[in-house]
Amino acid sequence: MSTVKEGKTAAITAYFTIVGALIAMSMNAEQKNEFARFHTRQAFGLHLLFIAFGILSSNWGNLYSFFGLMLCYSILWFYGFFGALSEKYQSLPVLGPYFQKWFTFIS
Repeated sequence: MSTVKEGKTAAITAYFTIVGALIAMSMNAEQKNEFARFHTRQAFGLHLLFIAFGILSSNWGNLYSFFGLMLCYSILWFYGFFGALSEKYQSLPVLGPYFQKWFTFIS
């Protein structure tokens, strides 16, 4: 359980924008904490997905799609962030396992 407490700061930092995820990657570069790695992968995938869908929805020009995107992103962000706060390995619904497989370069 001590490894969870050691990686909690980096895990929480990862959820604060894509820059926070990059900072969390550098914070975890030497320690290689599994809890921080798990949440950094989740947050990095969530932020990349938000940016990709934001670019796509900006081309459509539909305001409702933007609100839907923001609502979905906010719910998933809170889910992941509170999982890191409560020191749980809580994967994001549907996409979380894929983020763990796709972002194996995050160590």
